[in-house]
Amino acid sequence: MDDFQQLPFLSVKQVAHYLQLNEKKIYELANNGTIPATKVTGKWMFPRELINRWMLDSSHSGLLSDRLIIAGSDDPLLSRLVSRYAAEIGSKALITYAPTGTRLGLDLLQAHRIDVCGIHWGPDNESRTRHPALLRHYSQHKNWVLIRAFKREQGLIVSPPLLKYANEPSAFFDEQFRWVRRQTGAGAQRFLQEVLAAYGKTIENLNSETEALSEREAAAAIAMDLADIAPGTKSAATEFGQGFISLGWEAFDLAIPRNIWFRHLFQELILQLKSFSSQQIADELTGYDFSSTGELIWGDD
Repeated sequence: MDDFQQLPFLSVKQVAHYLQLNEKKIYELANNGTIPATKVTGKWMFPRELINRWMLDSSHSGLLSDRLIIAGSDDPLLSRLVSRYAAEIGSKALITYAPTGTRLGLDLLQAHRIDVCGIHWGPDNESRTRHPALLRHYSQHKNWVLIRAFKREQGLIVSPPLLKYANEPSAFFDEQFRWVRRQTGAGAQRFLQEVLAAYGKTIENLNSETEALSEREAAAAIAMDLADIAPGTKSAATEFGQGFISLGWEAFDLAIPRNIWFRHLFQELILQLKSFSSQQIADELTGYDFSSTGELIWGDD
């Protein structure tokens, strides 16, 4: 171990010695993705530099980390805000946002691949029970908290000529109208299933040949005349110049590990959401409510 500090990669035995843990524990940490590691020809190897950074980040509750990776549900305002934030901090840190849908985002959070997951899983008035219930499906949920980002208006994005059917949405189920479906595990797909159930319909009853993997992709499909109707937010409809039929409000929350909750980059993101510039973007996109932004919704046990 004399030349330990010069080794770029460490074995299980060396890491166990360095962290003063038994080798069985190191294998457990590597297998569940908790510790930085890679498998080479069947053997776990650990980048020494990343092990040091992992220890530093853990010991300071994430306060010193220079990255913030966000995934989960798509939102036009959050996307714009993250882009502006990333441009502002430049090369000093990495902040990035990859819309994956709610469930895949939570899978990535569970696997320690991301730092923050945006979720929406039903109407606003049920979010304080639905969102925690969804998180409890994941074994890591005891280490997570839920922070309110904002509320947003949810409904149907439609081609403008279809607005004449706004008072009779059952007309949209006619086979002449082309629907955009969302991927399994997306909050918008869950929303669509609930809307259809209210009319005694299922996704199989729809004329749907187009699948979109995000709110903005769904709205773009309508703008490009690939479809006529999609579940989505008012902001996405506005962004792409499409019509919108409101069906209520939903909560957009951020699921985040406790050790990242007070990370400087995340706290700054919340301040960005509360800022005047964020309100300006929201006013342009329409359909947002910041009255509870930054509120701890669940997880402070």
